[in-house]
Amino acid sequence: MEEIREALERAKAGDPATVERDLRSRRRIDSRPGRLPATPDARIQEFELNADHLKSERIIAHDHTEPQTTFFDMLRTQVVHAMDLKEWKVLGVTSPTPGCGKTTTAINLALSVARQPERSVLLADLDLRKPHVANYLGLKANEGVISVIDGRTTLANAIIPVRIGEHHLSVLATESPTSRSSDRMASSAMTDMLALIKRDYQSHIVILDLPPVLPTDDVLAILPLLDCVLLVAAIGTSSVAQIKESNKHLQASEIVRLVLNKTTTAHPEYYS
Repeated sequence: MEEIREALERAKAGDPATVERDLRSRRRIDSRPGRLPATPDARIQEFELNADHLKSERIIAHDHTEPQTTFFDMLRTQVVHAMDLKEWKVLGVTSPTPGCGKTTTAINLALSVARQPERSVLLADLDLRKPHVANYLGLKANEGVISVIDGRTTLANAIIPVRIGEHHLSVLATESPTSRSSDRMASSAMTDMLALIKRDYQSHIVILDLPPVLPTDDVLAILPLLDCVLLVAAIGTSSVAQIKESNKHLQASEIVRLVLNKTTTAHPEYYS
C-alpha cells in the first residue's frame, strides 16, 4: 500500500509515465508466490456453457423441457429438503466403484439446483485422480483445486462462474489428474480450502464430486469435512456386496440418498 500511495503522490506531481511503471512493477510483485491477491482477477468472466456439448455428455438438467430432467428435479427436492432441515451446506457425491455415473449425477443435480432462483450452488471436482467435471461442462481450467491446495493461486481466482441460459453456478475444477491424491485429500491445505469454501460460500449449496469409495482411501480422508453424502450406484455395475461395503465405509457420515442409475423403470427413487 505504501508503494501505491507514493505512486499517487507522483501522479499529483505530473509524472504519469512513472506512475504506470511503478504500478506495473507493483502488480508483478503481487503476482509472486506468497503474495497472491485476495480477490478474483477482474479478467475472470462468466463462461457460457454449450447446450449441445452438455447433451452429448448426458448433462440435461438445465433444460426443464427435457423429460429426464424430472428425475434430477425430484432428486434435488429430496436432497435439498434433507439438507435444509439440518442446515447442511456441503454434499459429497460418490459411488462404490467407477462407472456408476456419479459425476453426471453431481453435475445434473447442481444444474437442477441452479434453476431455482432463490438458490446458489458451487460445484467442485474433488476426484483428483480422474477429474471429469471440466470436460463434461466443456471448460478449460488452467487453475483449480491442485493450484489452490499447492498455494499457487487463491480459491477466488480458481473458481469459474458459468451460466447456461438464465441459470448460473460456480465451478471449481481439478485442472489435471494427480497420482498423489490420497496425500492431498488428507492434507491440511485441503482442510483449509474446504473451510474457506464454507466461509465464503455459506449462502451456497456446495456439491463435491468425490472419487469412488472402494478403490482408494481418498473419500475416507475427506468424510469428516462433509455434512452429508449422496451414494450413486448402477445396475450392472454395482453389486449388492459393493453397496453394502460402501455403506460400511460411509457409516460415519449422513447418507441423504442412494441413487440407482441405469434403470429401465421410471420410479421416483431411481435416477438414470
